[in-house]
Amino acid sequence: MSVNRPVKVIAVTGGKGGVGKTNLSVNLSIALAELSRRVILLDADLGLANVDVLLGLHAKHTLADVLDGSMSLRDVMLNGPGGVKVVPASSGVQQMTHLTPQEHAALIYAFNELSDQLDILMIDTAAGISETVVSFVRAAQEVIIVVCDEPSSITDAYALIKLLNSEHGVFRFRVIANMTRTNQEGINLFNKLNGVCDRFLDASLQYLGHVPFDENVRKAVQKRQPLIEFAPRSKASAAVRVIAQKIDQWPVQASPRGHLEFFLERLVTANAGAC
Repeated sequence: MSVNRPVKVIAVTGGKGGVGKTNLSVNLSIALAELSRRVILLDADLGLANVDVLLGLHAKHTLADVLDGSMSLRDVMLNGPGGVKVVPASSGVQQMTHLTPQEHAALIYAFNELSDQLDILMIDTAAGISETVVSFVRAAQEVIIVVCDEPSSITDAYALIKLLNSEHGVFRFRVIANMTRTNQEGINLFNKLNGVCDRFLDASLQYLGHVPFDENVRKAVQKRQPLIEFAPRSKASAAVRVIAQKIDQWPVQASPRGHLEFFLERLVTANAGAC
């Protein structure tokens, strides 16, 4: 089955753990679903799955079952909050860079069969700059970099951008400043990252906005609920919705970059080259 309609493929990454990347992936997905978009959230942390845990979902089957051919993607997808569909990963699955051609084919077929019910594929990558992370990010159309006010966050984000830009030809990055104390802090964080990238790289960084520090985030995690449902009127939820509206206004790219097939073909190509 071929994909005849364009799909937005967005990778959320950060280079460093602890910046709130998964939380943002989850809540942005729900906020986009609130805008009547059909969203699938792919947990691409194949070594340490956490999206389903964060949402209090119980995954009987995972992407591993799709890759070995025993289940279809429809079978393993979970119904998440706000109508978002969640594709759970699982701990202990072999890294994407080691997938066999048969597993590549299974993954392509699995997503192709969902193309008629999908507007946005949101990919929550693992932390770090492993080959798996790079493969998912370079295959996506849009890359969101999450940073927070820690020196190591800026350093690691720059390292990831440098790798993707210098070695894999990724030129455009969107940046979210997370857990900020003020609006100006978010702007300053972006300016720090953008300044060093401007100086040393041929990359374009665009500031998506900031999400303020909010004690409700911790409470929502403890309750295994998405922030946007746990505290819908909180400042952080409002900020997430503003960013989601910006994402929703991004144009859907035309063929071939706008097709889900292109994402999967690039993913396969990236991993084949890494083997």
